[in-house]
Amino acid sequence: MKLDTIALALVATLAGLWLILMITGVIVASPYSWIIAIPLLVGLYLLVRVIQQRLGNAEDDYYEKNIKE
Repeated sequence: MKLDTIALALVATLAGLWLILMITGVIVASPYSWIIAIPLLVGLYLLVRVIQQRLGNAEDDYYEKNIKE
């Protein structure tokens, strides 16, 4: 496994944990917290989708391995 893949996984994991803790804190702090929690959940979903698409994209992997700058 390449170092950049490990670093990306670590950053994504830490960002996900941070967002989960933030959402939990917002829900505990306010009775109307769903107004704030919804955009945070959407942001978390988009983060997960972007990472999944990048890791599963064969075309990007081809250019990364075969095309020299």
